[in-house]
Amino acid sequence: MPLAEPVSDVDIERIVAQRVVPALSAQGFCWLDGVLGDVTGGAVLEQVRRMHLSGALKGGQLMRAAPGVKRSAVRGDRIAWVCGAERGCDAINALLVVIDKLVMSAARTLDRPISHRSKAMVACYPGGGAGYVKHVDNPNSDGRCLTCIYYLNKDWNTKEHGGLLRIFPEGKPYVCDIEPLFDRLLLFWSDRRNPHEVQPSYATRYAITAWYFDSEERAEAKRRCRERSDSENSNSSE
Repeated sequence: MPLAEPVSDVDIERIVAQRVVPALSAQGFCWLDGVLGDVTGGAVLEQVRRMHLSGALKGGQLMRAAPGVKRSAVRGDRIAWVCGAERGCDAINALLVVIDKLVMSAARTLDRPISHRSKAMVACYPGGGAGYVKHVDNPNSDGRCLTCIYYLNKDWNTKEHGGLLRIFPEGKPYVCDIEPLFDRLLLFWSDRRNPHEVQPSYATRYAITAWYFDSEERAEAKRRCRERSDSENSNSSE
């Protein structure tokens, strides 16, 4: 069921109750099509294309790279972080407002203490087989609770262009393949329940990702970080 354009709060509450909450509860992931519509979605795509063509997107970093492993062997995307208030990002901001409303509505229903999100990561896989190996977004309880990915790829043909996002649901005998189709929003739990990969892309593939934080887990992660820092500082002063 697509969301309407313009998206009203009533539309959002309905889609959350009918689709998002049941899917996240039952299988841990959900996708919605027609989130912004052609006009607003097209404006987001145009802003992302301008960022790409201007050279604003840079190679994504690795959290923990094994010695001798090249970044491109793990992830082949180019990225930039935006909050939506930057010049030329008004359509991206409109997208983030819609996703915020969806997530906060779902959080209330699911009784999850989701308080805020990251900046948005604008990403481009430039083709040529670029992908991202199987990984978990939040394997170590860093506070990230829900991953939301909005796709921007018109006329995408998976057989020709590749670029599937494949989810390997924890403990399940199946995988789930998500095509990165224009105006599609994917949501999934960020922890070990949803290992996933971006399969090799053979055409330019755009997406915008935001991570929503569990306030309690995030506070605990920050506490652990402070303790490690204090311990390291203490050891270095001995």
